[in-house]
Amino acid sequence: MSTRKHTALPKAQILIEALPWLTRHRGKTVVIKFGGNAMVDAELKAAFAQDVVFLHHAGLRPVVVHGGGPQISAQLDKQGLVSEFKAGLRVTTPEAMDVVRMVLAGQVQRELVGLLNEHGPLAVGLTGEDAHTITATRHRPLIDGEPVDIGRVGEVTGIDTGAIEALLADGRIPVVSSIARSQDEGDTGHVYNVNADTAAAALAAALGAETLMVLTDVEGLYEDWPRSDEVISRLTAAELEKLLPELSSGMVPKMKGCLHAVRNGVQTARVIDGRVQHSILLEIFTDEGIGTMVVPDELTEGATA
Repeated sequence: MSTRKHTALPKAQILIEALPWLTRHRGKTVVIKFGGNAMVDAELKAAFAQDVVFLHHAGLRPVVVHGGGPQISAQLDKQGLVSEFKAGLRVTTPEAMDVVRMVLAGQVQRELVGLLNEHGPLAVGLTGEDAHTITATRHRPLIDGEPVDIGRVGEVTGIDTGAIEALLADGRIPVVSSIARSQDEGDTGHVYNVNADTAAAALAAALGAETLMVLTDVEGLYEDWPRSDEVISRLTAAELEKLLPELSSGMVPKMKGCLHAVRNGVQTARVIDGRVQHSILLEIFTDEGIGTMVVPDELTEGATA
């Protein structure tokens, strides 16, 4: 009996530590951007699905947004189409757009919905095209001060949360592929490839989410990379804005997304290491947290989120 007590006690302590966090987040919407290693490693994928289902059963309202960079590159390669990047974004020809659409909605999303639904009839997949969830216009990034055409890459111009809100009200977990319908004149019926970090941030703001969580392949935002691997655990929107010009190109859309979210009503935005199993639960339900948390400027230093 004493042995049983001994082994069960740490479990009880872990659950008790989670209690204030469970109370705080209950009924709140959490938007999670699924990407990086967590998307291609089978064990990490399964752990991610468990985390999302746990959040759902704990009374939170998770919404998953995903891209599929590695899978898209592999499929383009298979079809003999070149993967080209400009300004950190994939140049998306009409042929490449067909592949992007097929991979995101037909492969990555299906697999993720399947993993979530191993735990019950919970997940429903949709793309930004469905019910006008995400609308975009053609994005022309500036390179050396000149706008460059990178094909069917979109800049989010509108979000309609109706379909997602209906699914959440029905106790479902929406899984959203980062494809948007075109708003450009004379371009109706066409779609755009949208950066998934950007799409997740726009959805989090439009849904009035409590938290945006971005899974990535690093521990968080480093203090002085590459000279130091010290992770910044917490910073304000203004502090992040100052750092943006110094960040590596891969981190820019993630951190810009976090900045957009907290400047538009989301309470906290977090970049967390998707290479760590159950990183979502560690970040939300423990006192330490494991990534970088961005908070709005008006949140006082003593406040917790």
